[in-house]
Amino acid sequence: MAISAENQDIIDRFIDALWLERGLSENTLSAYRRDLAGLAGFLSKSGTDLLDARADHLHSYLHALFRKNISARSVARCISTLRRFYQYQLRENRIDVDPSAEIEAPRLGRSLPHTLSEQSVEDLLAAPDTDTALGLRDRAMLETLYATGLRVSELVNLRIMEADITTGVVRVIGKGGKERLVPLGDAAMDFLGLYMSGARSDILGRKQSDALFVTRRAGPMTRQACWYMIKRYGLAANIHGHLSPHTLRHAFATHLLNHGADLRSVQMLLGHSDLSTTQIYTHVAQERLKRLHEQHHPRG
Repeated sequence: MAISAENQDIIDRFIDALWLERGLSENTLSAYRRDLAGLAGFLSKSGTDLLDARADHLHSYLHALFRKNISARSVARCISTLRRFYQYQLRENRIDVDPSAEIEAPRLGRSLPHTLSEQSVEDLLAAPDTDTALGLRDRAMLETLYATGLRVSELVNLRIMEADITTGVVRVIGKGGKERLVPLGDAAMDFLGLYMSGARSDILGRKQSDALFVTRRAGPMTRQACWYMIKRYGLAANIHGHLSPHTLRHAFATHLLNHGADLRSVQMLLGHSDLSTTQIYTHVAQERLKRLHEQHHPRG
């Protein structure tokens, strides 16, 4: 359903205000935009604008999402968007009553992140053909992901001057523009060095780019291309089940804890602002220990 120009302008002004006030990432702002566009399209069926919506309109919209089998987590995120949007409109005196005030978010169980065994990671890392320039680029990307635990958006946004293979660290601009330094480790340094010393120039040809991981068009790798690359190498390595760039981030954190790293250090490496976000990985490590006990203890 098409969105009216007036509603589109309201959404755009809200997104601009969020960006100025909080410096949220482009991915987060895009999610807010999608949620509000969905509501605006739903309301347009009854000739209602965003600023005229009542609580019953919002309940009807959320029920429609559930009927489409939208996950509880996605609905909860949508409710968070609506609350922030209407609280902002109330502060700006564009509405008199917040229609989202009494909406309750669905209760969510905290699911454990998908991760990989250390052997599966080794198989995945070995999948690219490093005799080719693109294969060496892909190997360097995979090694960097696993060595640093970067988010995929952080990885593809790396600039060549932000990776220092002499000191062995990368300078990362994370969520909210926060900067952190993350060690690379020997394997990632080796493959990054090989990639940067020859393969990167071969891929670019005579073109120029300041992106670290580049395509033949001289642009940076995209999040979608990175996701597809990992899926492709996962199939080649005979790794089944859920696999994405974030899986390597989860593996990075889980394997560090399995080998004795403290939670606070892992939090800093991942760029989590809240330690409670990092604590989910202790549950992953505990689940692994339980499985080992069940498999190998005589009374497991």
